[in-house]
Amino acid sequence: MPSGGESAQADGSVGGPMRERLRTIPVFAGEIPSFDPASAPEDPVELFAQWLDHAVENGVPEPHVMNLATSDGANRVASRFLILKDIGPRGWSFATSAASPKGRDLQANAHAALACYWPGVGRQIRVSGVAAPESPRTSAADFLARSAEARAEALVGGQSAPMGSVDQHEGELAEARERIAADPSLVAPEWTLYTLCPDYVEFWQGAKDRNHVRLRYAVTSAGTWERTLLRP
Repeated sequence: MPSGGESAQADGSVGGPMRERLRTIPVFAGEIPSFDPASAPEDPVELFAQWLDHAVENGVPEPHVMNLATSDGANRVASRFLILKDIGPRGWSFATSAASPKGRDLQANAHAALACYWPGVGRQIRVSGVAAPESPRTSAADFLARSAEARAEALVGGQSAPMGSVDQHEGELAEARERIAADPSLVAPEWTLYTLCPDYVEFWQGAKDRNHVRLRYAVTSAGTWERTLLRP
């Protein structure tokens, strides 16, 4: 059976109106930068920082948004987009409530993956490894750096749980705002900053002729990074 919901035609071809519609959408419509993997730094964090600066300079919208993929104890995979909070020698950091679906997934299975796609410059970055919570003090500092509205929403909690009504939620938000106004140092107890320590990072530079450049960084047994070119 054809994959992706495609239907087989009488002549044996695969597809339908949606397939044809998708094929007409252009890719790499803008100027695509070059990438020489031979000049890439030894550390993927450094290359990520270079690519992030390039994305910002070239007007890529929200380049700090990444997709986080996790799986639960039954190996059911989920993904969602979130804000990258930091990147450094220990890895890529993001934050959420430990009681949220992604927090519960990470409790059951710490292996996770991050990915970002910057279509304006034809670049993708994939990161996989193990995500671990930072200290309560560091997590609290991250929470207090959020806007008052973001802190109020986190204090209400129950992310992804069924909601009784919009009015009920608005009432809970109003109460959370009052709590923050009375105590600006208030921190949601389950708010957690996680850092994904990578063992695999891949940089993908698209090309209009489809001769894409893919550079993989993988951790060796000695704890160093090994760089390898991959076929497009």
